[in-house]
Amino acid sequence: MEITRAGTNPSVKGPDAWFTGTVRIDPLFQAEAPGRAAGAAVTFEPGVRTAWHTHPAGQTLIVTAGRGRVQRAGGPVEDIRPGDVVWFPAGEKHWHGAAPDVAMSHIAVQEAIDGVAVTWMEPVCEADYLG
Repeated sequence: MEITRAGTNPSVKGPDAWFTGTVRIDPLFQAEAPGRAAGAAVTFEPGVRTAWHTHPAGQTLIVTAGRGRVQRAGGPVEDIRPGDVVWFPAGEKHWHGAAPDVAMSHIAVQEAIDGVAVTWMEPVCEADYLG
C-alpha cells in the first residue's frame, strides 16, 4: 500500500491555451499501469473557464468550493455548487469554470486512452459563457 498526501506535488498554472484566465492545478494522483485514471484539484478565478474539450473515457468533476458553470455542446449553461458531482461521457464536448463573480474549485478525474486524457478545442466565447 502506498499513501500520498494531497498538496505535496507542485501546483502549476493552467496553460493559457486551455483556460481564459488564472487557473491553479494541484495534481492529486497519476495513473500507474494498468490503471488509467488521474486526478487533480483545479481552482478557477471568477469568470475563468476551460476551452471546449472532450475526454476519450469521460470525466468526473466533484465541486469542492465556490460556484461554477458547466455546459455540454448544444445544451444550457448549468450552475454547479459544492457537493455537486458532474459526469461528462466519453467524447462529449463541454466546458466548465467559475461563476462570473465567485471562484470555484473542483476535483477532476479522467482516464487516458493510448496516453490521451483530453482533446482541447476552441475557447468558450463570452456569449456561450453567459448563457
